[in-house]
Amino acid sequence: MIVRAITGIIFVAVMVLGILHPYSLIVLFAFITGAALWEYTGLVNNIKGVKINRFISTIAGVYFFLSTAGLRLAPGEGFIVFIPYVLTIMYLFVAELYLKNENPVNSWAYTMLGQLYIALPFSLINILAFQQNEAGQTTFDFLLPLSVFIFLWTNDTGAYVSGSLFGRHKLFPRISPGKSWEGSIGGGILVLVVAGFIGYFANMGATPHILDIPAWTGLGLVVVIFGTWGDLVESLFKRTLGIKDSGKILPGHGGMLDRFDSSLMAIPAAVVYLYTLTLIQG
Repeated sequence: MIVRAITGIIFVAVMVLGILHPYSLIVLFAFITGAALWEYTGLVNNIKGVKINRFISTIAGVYFFLSTAGLRLAPGEGFIVFIPYVLTIMYLFVAELYLKNENPVNSWAYTMLGQLYIALPFSLINILAFQQNEAGQTTFDFLLPLSVFIFLWTNDTGAYVSGSLFGRHKLFPRISPGKSWEGSIGGGILVLVVAGFIGYFANMGATPHILDIPAWTGLGLVVVIFGTWGDLVESLFKRTLGIKDSGKILPGHGGMLDRFDSSLMAIPAAVVYLYTLTLIQG
């Protein structure tokens, strides 16, 4: 418990401090993307008949993240920044023609799953962090990406407390027997309260935030729902592989996928939510 608590405090401190500055955010999530992909590729390479290029798959995912960041910081560059990534993916497909793996289709499938499941969601954190103002200039909004993790941490805490006290009805017993409807509802209510507070303080200054209080509570609800699904998706992944934890890089907390499972669904959902608001308001 002590090790878990110390690791949790250090983890939260690193995440918060890393998100507060644009370049530290890019470095932090580039590392997270690479570490998560390295962990993922090591896990799936233990599946019979699957053999994917661990090094190139990880480098490709990190490059995709950095390309997305570069496109947000310098939108004039256009799609050309993704050309090396496209070539790398093409190489990973063509290489199977010469490697004589037992099941190349499975290898292709798990290679692309890593890019879609890990590299793409983390890359979208750049969409939340770097916005374009009316003058076409790039602005940095640390509050949006930080709030996603605040909501996820709040939801975990609220779900644990309310689930321990009132949990009776299982949420998804086939995949995650420990989760209850009572815990999920309690966590969600706490997130809505926190989202309201964030919305209030974010709009206190002379320049209001792009989200008002109702929009902040909507974002909180989206993060809760999709964060819960993200947790369940990773649980299904681990059950498929027959493992308890995805790794041991974080003492007391398991691996990178264990720690960021909720965010892999919550980040894309938050981006879709913000773009949906933009379309409605437009």
